[in-house]
Amino acid sequence: MSLIELDVTSSALTEEFLTFVLGDETYALDIMAVKEIRGYEDSTKIANAPDYIKGVINLRGDIVPIVDLRIKFGIGEPIYNEWTIVIMLNVGTRIAGIVVDAVSDVVALNDEGIKPPPEFGTAFDSRYLRGLATVDDHMVIIVNIDELISSDELGLFDAER
Repeated sequence: MSLIELDVTSSALTEEFLTFVLGDETYALDIMAVKEIRGYEDSTKIANAPDYIKGVINLRGDIVPIVDLRIKFGIGEPIYNEWTIVIMLNVGTRIAGIVVDAVSDVVALNDEGIKPPPEFGTAFDSRYLRGLATVDDHMVIIVNIDELISSDELGLFDAER
């Protein structure tokens, strides 16, 4: 019986993250936020929206804003083709989509494996970073996707969420 308790305790310390690629870097987000992964489809443009907000799509009756993280983070030249991926996310009670170059893998990390983001002062806003981790000898940037998508900066959702 103590073995079962040990397994429950050790699994509680581990979280799963979906890794994805933007440019040459690997990022990750909490897998519990992922609703589905789909191919990119043209979206309806929104007037006066920032360039990183590609527009909205109708996802089974829900109007979903689509954010291109490649443009938002200033990473590479975005290309939209049959290989472009959109990760649909549950953010609070709403759904949002993020455009990425590729989806890589699901990795399990514990708290000890996630290091806090470095302090850059005012030159870089690290509030959207949960931390950094090393997976298979390379650095993975863990994004606090709830903080990013619900931020006033993106302005996707109103305050009542």
